[in-house]
Amino acid sequence: MWQAEVRVDLDAIRENVDRLRAGTSAELMAVVKGDGYGHGMVPAARAALDAGADWLGVCTLDEALTLRAAGIDVPVLAWLLAPGLPLHTGVTAGVDLGVASLPQLDEMLAASRTAGRPARLHLKIDTGLARGGATVADWPALLDAAAKAQADGLVEVVGVWSHFVYADLPGHPTTDRQVAVFHEGLAMVERAGLRPRYRHLANSAATLTRPDTHFDLVRPGLAVYGLSPVAGETYGLRPAMTARARVMLTKRVPAGAGVSYGHTYTTEREANLAVVPLGYADGVPRHASNCGPVQLGGVRRTISGRVCMDQFVLDCGDDPVAAGDVATLFGSGSDGEPTADDWAEAVGTINYEIVTRFGSTRVPRVYDGDRT
Repeated sequence: MWQAEVRVDLDAIRENVDRLRAGTSAELMAVVKGDGYGHGMVPAARAALDAGADWLGVCTLDEALTLRAAGIDVPVLAWLLAPGLPLHTGVTAGVDLGVASLPQLDEMLAASRTAGRPARLHLKIDTGLARGGATVADWPALLDAAAKAQADGLVEVVGVWSHFVYADLPGHPTTDRQVAVFHEGLAMVERAGLRPRYRHLANSAATLTRPDTHFDLVRPGLAVYGLSPVAGETYGLRPAMTARARVMLTKRVPAGAGVSYGHTYTTEREANLAVVPLGYADGVPRHASNCGPVQLGGVRRTISGRVCMDQFVLDCGDDPVAAGDVATLFGSGSDGEPTADDWAEAVGTINYEIVTRFGSTRVPRVYDGDRT
């Protein structure tokens, strides 16, 4: 008998990837960073590959090496690389690496020499996000140094890429400005004598809304898991994650009873309370106190009082409720339960954060549609 679980529908991931592939002629990189957005990196990766994904994308070197250790040998790009990492292990494993500065390139050259094989690089230009990527001013020097390293046989420049600021707001003028900067950056690449196979810019939102930005490769992340990056639109995607728990305890309390820490909630009448064994140690945002939606007994209810580390309480009024009943925090919405989008709206965040929170070892993931 389970107490709490996160169910992941791998068939939903396959369907979502299939839908995304149908909308582009470019190759598709399924982004599985952050433990597959909370869904489990390796099972999510395998499901995406089942549906025809060509690449996998991660942030860290460790994530990439975990995929390799699981026997996954498709192209993998890792791009969040702090100084001093053992990059030669990634080079040896055939992991593509993101580069955005001359110091990073120097580390790649050292890694290539240690590994005894060329490092496969994707050079990143900052087109306006002001986060990762070389500035336009620094771009020519990075290209010249990379071209020399490639001529020396130390690296292979496989790709050139960037990342959007506002693609989740279709029509925002910043997106067009970034596309223009990207084209300028590509012209500089050509002048430097580089001919990378892959140009990539489109995230989930751009994959769904801006086919002119698909180039050679698209990089959907959130959409792979059935969540839309554009508010109010679903694009036929199906959410893959359901979070739920069994009621641990019920009790009848009088009107005026304070509930949970600080008594930020007080019953207005005599009521049945249900204690649900999930809390912020498991991924439930503490900000969901007095606002998080939960379905119990076929009724949508609201968390009563503060979310605790391990549990929260629901005021069920006079509705019957018993220990063992299933409380669903969020799912696909097909049975009327809240969705990750509902939770994001309730607590003032984004659906990305809701699903990635549920990675606690205390809450096992259960996979439906597992073909392994």
